[in-house]
Amino acid sequence: MAHSTRPDTGKVKRRAGVFDIRTFIAALIGLYGLVLVILGLVGPSEEQLQKSNGLDINLWAGLGMLIAAALFQGWAMWRPVVVPKDTTTPSESDDR
Repeated sequence: MAHSTRPDTGKVKRRAGVFDIRTFIAALIGLYGLVLVILGLVGPSEEQLQKSNGLDINLWAGLGMLIAAALFQGWAMWRPVVVPKDTTTPSESDDR
């Protein structure tokens, strides 16, 4: 739903949608997390595992980033930014 009206004023308000900064952050963190998960699943070398005491850091960091991306996107969907439609042009507001 792109438009919603408030019953008390009748003004049309629009959501920021894709242009919300939280969506961009979620996409970037999700992309980096996906890359790390793939690198973690492909298999780290023995040298990398020795550096991290046997823990697959790429896999766990990637999963954490995917969870953070899901939280950001959920936040953007749960509390969308509402942009009021401005009916005045800059020249009209300067004359007042």
